Amino acid sequence: MNQINPIEILLVEDNPADVELTLRALKKHNLANQVKVVSDGAQALDYLFGSGAYEGKNSQPPPKVVFLDLKLPKVDGREVLRRMKANAKTRIIPVVVLTSSQEERDIAESYKLGVNSYVVKPLDFNKFVEAVSQLGLYWVLLNQAPF
Repeated sequence: MNQINPIEILLVEDNPADVELTLRALKKHNLANQVKVVSDGAQALDYLFGSGAYEGKNSQPPPKVVFLDLKLPKVDGREVLRRMKANAKTRIIPVVVLTSSQEERDIAESYKLGVNSYVVKPLDFNKFVEAVSQLGLYWVLLNQAPF
């Protein structure tokens, strides 16, 4: 799997409408070309660990950030986060939970598992686009990654 540009954002989202909105927001700032979208937790883990359909991808640099929904099919977002932070290879990748859940339990558990940021998806279209734009700009352009 050869790529000209390394993936900067791994978007783990099962809702097609939210994927479209997120990509549209990132496109506004020319960040959409370096986004890899997967629709469930199992695909995310395969991508991050170079297994399954992504066998042999290990030679590629890791994404600069993972935007992770919590409510995912197959493997939920908390388990993806748990496995990422338990592995030396993926532990340092920043993870932003981008979810509709405002439940205190989800927020607390995400931080206990090592999430870098927890953002509740705004319901308003313009606010959603603005929030994702700011997240993309910060994590891809401003944040200094350790790799």
